Amino acid sequence: MAITTVVFDVNETLSDLSPMAFRFAALGAPEHLGLLWFASTLREGMALAAGGETATFAELATATAGTLLRRHGVADPDAGARHVIEGFLELPVHDDVHDGFAALRAAGLRLVTLSNGAASVAERLLGDHGLRGHVDAVLSVEDAGIWKPAPASYAYALRTCGVDAAEAVMVAVHPWDLHGAARAGMATAWLDRHGDAWPDHLTPPTFTVGALPALAGLLA
Repeated sequence: MAITTVVFDVNETLSDLSPMAFRFAALGAPEHLGLLWFASTLREGMALAAGGETATFAELATATAGTLLRRHGVADPDAGARHVIEGFLELPVHDDVHDGFAALRAAGLRLVTLSNGAASVAERLLGDHGLRGHVDAVLSVEDAGIWKPAPASYAYALRTCGVDAAEAVMVAVHPWDLHGAARAGMATAWLDRHGDAWPDHLTPPTFTVGALPALAGLLA
């Protein structure tokens, strides 16, 4: 069955998280907390999902930011956490996203996003960067009731799009996300911008590209 639908992760796959380092630095905290904060937020969401529970990305992101800032002696960690979250709403997209979206659309493929964050945040990111017109649906696990990589999150996206798993490919920079999609029966595309090694304990991706525009040729 041919792939008709490309499902994108949003945070870090489309958005560039590097400016988050400066958000922490502006508060007097180490820059490396930018990536640690994001990873910590994902950890908490996945811990809840393992027990069949859920919380919003915003709730968990605010809590983990406050914890990290408090640990590093920031005077007002609650206000600092708000400063961090504000920065998350102003992120750029990676340099390869515009050309990648255009190439995939030119190949006749349908583009969808599926984020562990709120749909409104993805809508803002896409809208701010002139990408919203390329995307047919902006989906969030908030409507699925559980975070990726739980199977029900991908099933929700497939059901909403009206496609079988074999007709869809999940695109992400996160191997754990692609492992979950593969377990749900989807094809997977690893966007490996840094030349990393794929973790041996996870299901290998169907496709691997170093930049998003290359994916269109593989799917065609």
